[in-house]
Amino acid sequence: MKIVMLNGQNHKGSTYHIGRMIADKTEGENEITEFFFPKDLNHFCAGCYQCIEDQAACPYYEEKKRIIDALDAADILIVTTPTYCMHMSAPLKSFFDLTFDLWMSHKPMESCFKKRAVIVSTAAGTGTKSAIKDVRDCLVYLGIPKIYGYGIAVQAMNWDGVAANKKEKIGKMTDRLARKLSQSGAPNVGIKTAFLFKMMGMMQKKGWNSSPTETRYWKEKGWLDGKKPWKEKGV
Repeated sequence: MKIVMLNGQNHKGSTYHIGRMIADKTEGENEITEFFFPKDLNHFCAGCYQCIEDQAACPYYEEKKRIIDALDAADILIVTTPTYCMHMSAPLKSFFDLTFDLWMSHKPMESCFKKRAVIVSTAAGTGTKSAIKDVRDCLVYLGIPKIYGYGIAVQAMNWDGVAANKKEKIGKMTDRLARKLSQSGAPNVGIKTAFLFKMMGMMQKKGWNSSPTETRYWKEKGWLDGKKPWKEKGV
């Protein structure tokens, strides 16, 4: 399987170590590709909306493209973010801002509806719950149907400082998460994802969108005629 890690920091701290443990424990001959923010995409969205008309028109397209291509090809997505001021890291938030055109409300990628994802966040104390929710909201609107989250207060500034008993606890949890990610076949699309997709389709039919380009995209995919991106054939 192909695993992509999106890391909301450049350094390899506690959060990264946990995410990498999950990737390494996932069964099979896996290809793991890692991206680090801001190193691999050090820009803020300019709000120009050029991506809605043409993804390649984004001023940062060349840097985005290799990440989006890897995401498109991935079976599993692992997102790691330390908890900064109770939420996801700013560089990771910037990545999601720069890829908003891939959300269900715009021009989603079919492949996202067939992926599993896990979100990992650590903090010295509290805040991982809200950081994970930040990321989960983005992944839901990308269309990813099966999302797991794991947050833990490591009470340390780096991985070496994490207590042995906490590392043992982390080891057991990463075993469980890796087993869940190792399931064969695409995950089932649940009611929430299916409902959001239907609502976005209604929005496209009524013209409540950013651009007619989006409606053409949905029509070309057959989604306005009953087809679903998570089904191989028909409705």
